[in-house]
Amino acid sequence: MPPQGDLAVIIPAWNESDRIASTVAAAASVSGVDFVLVVDDGSADGTAAAAERAGALVFRHASNRGKAAAIETGAAAVSLIEAARHQEAGRHLLLFLDADLADSAAAAGPLAEPVRAGDADMTIAVFTDRVRRGGFGFVTGTSGAGIERATGWRPAQPLNGQRCLTRAAFQAALPLAAGWGAETGMTIDLLRKGMRVREVEVPLAHRATGNDLRSQLHRVRQLGGVARALASRQRWQRGGSLSPGNLPR
Repeated sequence: MPPQGDLAVIIPAWNESDRIASTVAAAASVSGVDFVLVVDDGSADGTAAAAERAGALVFRHASNRGKAAAIETGAAAVSLIEAARHQEAGRHLLLFLDADLADSAAAAGPLAEPVRAGDADMTIAVFTDRVRRGGFGFVTGTSGAGIERATGWRPAQPLNGQRCLTRAAFQAALPLAAGWGAETGMTIDLLRKGMRVREVEVPLAHRATGNDLRSQLHRVRQLGGVARALASRQRWQRGGSLSPGNLPR
C-alpha cells in the first residue's frame, strides 16, 4: 500500500451542485488521499455548500475566472493547507479531477502511481470508455495536432483534465495558459522543459457534452482557449528541449 496522505485532490468547479458531492466522496476514497479541495469558480448555484457537506475544503472565487485560474488557486491553497497543518512543504502530489466525474472518481488512483514511483512528472488520463458523445472532435484534434507540432508527440486525449503532477512539475508549468487552454499549454511546456509525461488508462467518465446551442458555445470557448495557448507557444523552436528519453510512452 502507498503511504497514506501523499495526495491532494484539487477539483475546479463551476455550477456543479448536482454532481460535486458524489465526486468529492468518491475522490476521498482513493488510496493515499489526504484531503479533497474544491475551488468554486464563482458558481451561481449551491456547488460550494454541497462540496463542504461532502467533506471537501472549499476555496471560492467571487466571480468566474476560468479553469486555469481555478487550477492555480487550488495548487496555492494546498501550500496554505500544508503550512496551517504544520506539514512538510510540498509533501503532496497534486491530483486534478473534474467536478462532474461523480462516482467514477473513485477509480482515479492509477493516475498517481507512476508519479509516486518516480516514473513520471505528470500523468494524463485516457478514459477507457472511448465512445464519442456529442461534438465532432475538432477542438480535441486542434489541441492534439498543436501539441504534436510543438513537441513531436500527440496525446490520445490532450484536453483531459484528470492529471497527477509533482509539485516541481506544476511550478514548471506556471503561468498556465488562460482558461480552457490550460491542459494544452501545460503539456507543451512540461515536455519542452524535459519533464516526463505518461498516459494512464482509467475507467473514469464525466458528463457528456451535447450538441445543443449551449454545448456548441462551450466548444467555441474551448477552441479559443486552445488556439491562444498554441499561438503563444509558437515562438519556441520545435522540440528544442526534447530528447528521445523524454518522449512519453
